[in-house]
Amino acid sequence: MSLLRNVARGLRSLFRKEQVDRELDEEVGAYLEMAAAEKMKDGLSQKEALRAVRLEQGNLEVAKEVVRSAGWESFVETLWKDLHHTVRLLRRSPIFTTVAILSLALGIGANTAIFQLIDAVRLRSLPVKEPSQLVTVQLADKTGIRGHQTTGYSVLTNAIWEKLRDNQDIFSGVAAWDSNNFGLTPGGEVRLAQGLFVSGDFFRVLGVQPLMGRVFTAADDRRGCGLPGAVISYAFWQRELGGDPAPIGRKLTLNNHPTEIIGVTPPGFFGVEVGSSYDVAVPICSQAILWSEGTWLDEGSVWWLNVVGRLKPGATREQANAQLAVISPQIFQATLPSNYPAENVKDYLKFKLTTVPAGSGVSWLRKEYSDSLSLLLGTAGLVLLIACANLANLMLARATARTQEFSVRLALGAPRSRLIRQLMTESVLLALLGGSLGMFLARNLSQFLVASLGTEGDPLFLDLRPEWRVLAFTLGLATLTCLLFGLAPGLRASRISPSEAFRTNSRTVASDRGQFGLRQLLVVSQVALSFVLVFGALLFAGSLRNLLTIDTGFLQQGVLVTDLDLFRRLNVPYAGRAAFKRDLLERVRALPSVVSAGEVEILPLSGSSSSNAVWIEGSNRTNGLESRFNSISDGYFKAMGIALLAGRDFNDADTASSRKVAIVNRSFVRNLGLGSNPVGRTFRREATPTEPEQSFEIVGVVVDTKYSTLREEFSPIAFICAAQDAQPDPSAEVVIRSTAPISETVSDVRNLVAQVSPLITIGFHPFETTVLEGLMRERLMARLSGFFGLLATLMAALGLYGVMSYLVARRTNEIGIRMALGAQRRDVLFLVLRDAALLLASGLVVGAVLSVALAQTARAMLFGLKPTDPVVLLATVGGLGVIALLASFLPARRALSIDPMVALRYE
Repeated sequence: MSLLRNVARGLRSLFRKEQVDRELDEEVGAYLEMAAAEKMKDGLSQKEALRAVRLEQGNLEVAKEVVRSAGWESFVETLWKDLHHTVRLLRRSPIFTTVAILSLALGIGANTAIFQLIDAVRLRSLPVKEPSQLVTVQLADKTGIRGHQTTGYSVLTNAIWEKLRDNQDIFSGVAAWDSNNFGLTPGGEVRLAQGLFVSGDFFRVLGVQPLMGRVFTAADDRRGCGLPGAVISYAFWQRELGGDPAPIGRKLTLNNHPTEIIGVTPPGFFGVEVGSSYDVAVPICSQAILWSEGTWLDEGSVWWLNVVGRLKPGATREQANAQLAVISPQIFQATLPSNYPAENVKDYLKFKLTTVPAGSGVSWLRKEYSDSLSLLLGTAGLVLLIACANLANLMLARATARTQEFSVRLALGAPRSRLIRQLMTESVLLALLGGSLGMFLARNLSQFLVASLGTEGDPLFLDLRPEWRVLAFTLGLATLTCLLFGLAPGLRASRISPSEAFRTNSRTVASDRGQFGLRQLLVVSQVALSFVLVFGALLFAGSLRNLLTIDTGFLQQGVLVTDLDLFRRLNVPYAGRAAFKRDLLERVRALPSVVSAGEVEILPLSGSSSSNAVWIEGSNRTNGLESRFNSISDGYFKAMGIALLAGRDFNDADTASSRKVAIVNRSFVRNLGLGSNPVGRTFRREATPTEPEQSFEIVGVVVDTKYSTLREEFSPIAFICAAQDAQPDPSAEVVIRSTAPISETVSDVRNLVAQVSPLITIGFHPFETTVLEGLMRERLMARLSGFFGLLATLMAALGLYGVMSYLVARRTNEIGIRMALGAQRRDVLFLVLRDAALLLASGLVVGAVLSVALAQTARAMLFGLKPTDPVVLLATVGGLGVIALLASFLPARRALSIDPMVALRYE
């Protein structure tokens, strides 16, 4: 009750101040009358008694202040007054206020945006029930794995998944899933939906309840299920169905197969893969009908299913791993594919299953961008430190200008803590305003970053709604910045001696060497930190330039990539596919503007890869090497601008019934020791799960080309003839070189394909887009580090300009005397620039040392450059030095315009 009474009394004092003051006056008056009455009993008159009481009690106004300050409301009232005073001061200095708030907003906003991405990619748990109990089941060691791996994740075959599902009692539930795309509309340019193949218990294991309808059960996912229905996401329901209040039972057409919507998942659920969201989920057993051929349900060498398990209550991962180790031998013995290469059977039987935590889902973003985002967060942190140093300089200058005001306050009895609190109030207000604007900027910057990491065909999905970690991070940044730039001016102001302040003028106090030394130290720090950021920006920009100008062995501009889905709707049998593709290619080549066109299985720089062991015919396999493979048609080399060095291109004589032929690159010839004339030589390729060991005759040699990425070294590549494939793929990727603009070529090819068959789905993108998408991380680092470096340089230049302007004002009298005694203008200019050069040189030396040390952490992200690259170091020194000296030249010129007579009267 005492607490409630204290709160109520304080609120009354705040909101009914006049009434409370009247009551206090009445209480003090009553006390005086009672005390005077006691005195009057001793024979004093009323007037004498009142005088005696007042002399005993002292200044009653002071007593009233003591009474008022006893409650918590006094602190609130004082704080409100300080805040009101601070607002008035900031309004009187609009330039300072704007610069301070924008500097903090940019620093806090950039840090918050990058941290928000790190939170979404690395820290945040999946929006499911008790995510800490989830684990991913995968191979403990993939050595010896053979076959087709559909993703970069550690995945299992359907046979292994089914065996684990039916024979485990380790988990309270297990589920499997695979991401895939489904065509939503038949015919025309394909319109894709982000899809999931999921096991029947997928939603139950994750603990996801439907928003509407129902989700799948184990009964829905059995062999021969057909297409029992689809579960759609909340976003898809809103976007494609317009939030139809009765979506259950509506029909969808997936890959030309109609199915019924049976449920809608809640708005927060996006799947298990961070960075992607799903639109439509169907049972794994539906893969057999959605893909008219090439079903993976019975393919023991196609690794495509992600498996997740939920630990039983009280169970640990170590216990689960121990039990998986026990059952692994029987699982892999029972699922050994009949077509698994004989030399790898022992490896397969040695496989063991293990678990890794899955509470935060799986994500290719973590592997690809984790280090980059951490480095960008550190870079943004340096920008914020520079902003704080700049503001600390400005705050020190403002505190210096108010020296006499603080002296008067101290002389009148104000405690030093009162001055510190007033200056800290100004810092807190600036930090809060900068932090609030920073949160707004962070939202837009984080959306920009997400857009930069995604591609047009594969947009990135991240839940960027602020949560407690992001809000706590922003609040922590605001508090830290407040302390960094606000505490020093407050402490400086509190150390002023009132007697010294009244004996001197403000300019003399302002010349305190300790205070000016602190400002010089802040400028040196700004220059050093700016050096680090500019050096890093030049390194990343140089790496990007090296990657963009590297010799890839093929042309990057002017090539159009056309994706065709030919047979899933046309149902052309294997025997007729090669002829169908050849006829379609000839029609494309016959277009007036087309120079050449060819089919390719693995588009260069797409990140995909296929490799096998090869050796010279008749030699020992142990003398072979690992070679990349790619399947192409004739015309591919001409379309890509790849030079043929010897032999011939593929032609019509190369068919499924003719001898297998291949065209190899220089590295293949050199590493396999084929000599100067490899044409006509033969090599063997190891057996694969889909094909036996085969022999290939080399009919041509081409230049070395990049295969998966721009960063890799040239490696051996063997190009095999697509027309010799006994089971042609139901899709085709065609590269087209044309003399016409890409938009015109797209229109011509679309019209041509529509004439052949309206059932063929088609998509286009320039090959140059593939190259740029492969450099997404490098482009992001170069772009953002460049922005941060430019911002840091601007802040450092402003800081140096401020200090030099202050120095010129401080030495006005000295400069006037020098000029009156005959000093030349160049001498004065040298005098001022010498001080600037000393500050600049100190900052550059410290910055160079820090840069070389910190650049080691980014060594893996550089290409063609070393962290100690001397050219980049010299460029940073030169660029930053010129900008800083230009910032110092303006105050120096102001010094030259000083009139000696005016300067001598400056005191």
